[in-house]
Amino acid sequence: MFARWGVTAFRGRWAILITVLVITIAGGVWGTGVFGKLGQGGYEDPNSEAVLANELAEEALNGQAGDVIVVYTAPDGSDVDDPEFGTRVTDALEELPSDAVTNVTSYWQTMAPQLRGEDGQRALAIVGLAGEDANAKMDSYDEIKDLLDIEGVRGDVAGGIPMEHSIEERAQQDLIRAEVVSLPIVLVLLLVVFGGVVAAALPVIVGGLAVFGALGLLHLISLFTDVNVFAVNVASLLGLGLAIDYGLFVVGRFREEIAAGRSTADSVRRTIGTAGRTVAFSATLLIIALAGLMLFPQEFLKSLAYGGMSAVGFAAVVSLTLLPAMLALLGPKVDALPMPWRRRAARGPQRPERDGWGRLADRVMRRPTLVAVPIVVGLVLLGAPFLSTQFGQPDERILPEGDEARVAVETLKEDFPFTSGDGIEIVLHGEGGTPPDEAAIGQFVAQVDEVDGIEGVQPSGAADDVVVLTAQPTGDTFGGEANQAVRDIRALEPPAGATLLVGGMTALNLDSLDAVGQQLPWMALLIIGATVVLMFLAFGSVLLPIKAVLLSVLSLSATFGVLTWVFVDGHGAGLLGVTPMPMEAGIVVLMAAVVFGLSTDYEVFLLSRMVEARSYGATTEEAVRTGLARTGRVITAAALLLIVVTGAFAFSGLQMMRFIGVGMILALALDATIVRMLLVPALMKLLGNAGWWAPGPLRRLQQRVGIHEGGDEPEPAGSRAAERRAEGAGTA
Repeated sequence: MFARWGVTAFRGRWAILITVLVITIAGGVWGTGVFGKLGQGGYEDPNSEAVLANELAEEALNGQAGDVIVVYTAPDGSDVDDPEFGTRVTDALEELPSDAVTNVTSYWQTMAPQLRGEDGQRALAIVGLAGEDANAKMDSYDEIKDLLDIEGVRGDVAGGIPMEHSIEERAQQDLIRAEVVSLPIVLVLLLVVFGGVVAAALPVIVGGLAVFGALGLLHLISLFTDVNVFAVNVASLLGLGLAIDYGLFVVGRFREEIAAGRSTADSVRRTIGTAGRTVAFSATLLIIALAGLMLFPQEFLKSLAYGGMSAVGFAAVVSLTLLPAMLALLGPKVDALPMPWRRRAARGPQRPERDGWGRLADRVMRRPTLVAVPIVVGLVLLGAPFLSTQFGQPDERILPEGDEARVAVETLKEDFPFTSGDGIEIVLHGEGGTPPDEAAIGQFVAQVDEVDGIEGVQPSGAADDVVVLTAQPTGDTFGGEANQAVRDIRALEPPAGATLLVGGMTALNLDSLDAVGQQLPWMALLIIGATVVLMFLAFGSVLLPIKAVLLSVLSLSATFGVLTWVFVDGHGAGLLGVTPMPMEAGIVVLMAAVVFGLSTDYEVFLLSRMVEARSYGATTEEAVRTGLARTGRVITAAALLLIVVTGAFAFSGLQMMRFIGVGMILALALDATIVRMLLVPALMKLLGNAGWWAPGPLRRLQQRVGIHEGGDEPEPAGSRAAERRAEGAGTA
């Protein structure tokens, strides 16, 4: 099938080129409109008890919780009860436009003691914003944010909407910075790898078009459902990185075929029948892995799935349509504008099997046990910290220290803990439309106050048949003590005639983790099952897919272990400029899907050439040597390029994106070097011929429905064509 598509791509090269360019560029231009439709949130399970409790509490408080909370600080020598100071603040708040603000509650209006700091230097103004959803409220905030500044008065702006505003701004800045920084570096690296300007430019063109196409698809999706702002960052990260990787693999194979003396048409056909097949295979596996995110109820994870699948899909489509058409038009001119080292290398080609990668394979296979055992033990030890990791919802700590929104939240937590949003929201919902009895509520408050891990509880508001209490947990909001406090409160007997619901940040996190835990086995089953089935259909072996899954899990656990050690436990956090905090479960699930898919990608790249050599009659040792020699340079270069693209996010102002960037660097570096270059050859040697085994019925099934290499009959060993091909590969 793929070889036939290569013929079609050659014959219809102009039509394919023009069509794909028009669709991707037009889609990308239209797709820039997605930035106005992105939102925040969606980290919680919408069907959970905590979400229902928060909704009832918000209705009962009728805006008292506020979308925006401003902490106004009195000047030195004064306090918040100074009439002149109070008048200045009140006058400024009264001038807020009514079309953007639904209500304003301040200390100077109510003289409520909970809105005044203990030292008398700070007091609160709580602002409700107009708008049916978060995007509309964000527009209202843009209208009033400058009006909240009062000359000569310090005002720290906290609340959900200002936090979202700061996060969205930084996410867009990260996206621009990552592409501006990474693309020139990627181009330089491609020049080093390919040794020619034209060949190096092709993967970059494919990467840019893949991101453009993914933006268009995300804009389309945003018309029908909510899309989190981080979906665009994920689309950019994966679209650019994978398209460049796929382009590297396809262009490299095409140059190998051209160097072997084949015609342009034959080279395109063989490239798509081999490298194109591998690209389609690996993209399918990664899309299936990302589709696993759709199993979870959190909209945040669904958004990341939209961004990831869009990017990977377009990266594969452009690599299998536009890129073959461009190669068909270029032919041998793909090597135009060579760099000096490329011209020197062309004078003395060597067989790849004789280069450093081939020699490395030989050294590993001479002592496979001595290589494999220390690596496996080391990876297990690296993964050990992940066993004791901590999970939590994103909070102000994902913003850098000194960020205005983070400073405001920290001030709020220090001076006004009961209004900071960190409290446990306890909702008593009366039956029959009447609220619970006051005496019963008082008794219940006393019970809550006796719960371990609670340092205080007080009424927050009431409306109709709903009473809201706020309990302040001791210690970290997502710590074990706070989690147990939520469980203990939920276990209490509510007042007669009332239903007890518990919400707040701690409860939201607990319910979200429960939802993730329920769906995670199904996601793992989907990914592992698809990997095993597809790899068996591709390679006709039972043990090779199982080995690939186990190695991917090993690499993944080691990555998360190091991330836990740094981002949660805090070792070296100062060097990275991050604040130790619990992992966000959604990001962990995303990285698990992406890293598992990418590690399987590199396994497929490596095994495809081993299986190809094996089909030509090579022994296991010869197949391993040939596979590593043919792909070692490509896999290393692909990983390095992807590290540059994704690693740019390691310098993000958002800790969540920095976590992804550092994690991708660790995962790719481990997987493309230690695992693929050392552990895989060692295990293949230890497995021997058993590695290629499959039961007779399964072997016959694979031969009937398997994903076969498109192309020609194998060339006889020692033939002139085979020699030219090997020599050409040595100069590629």
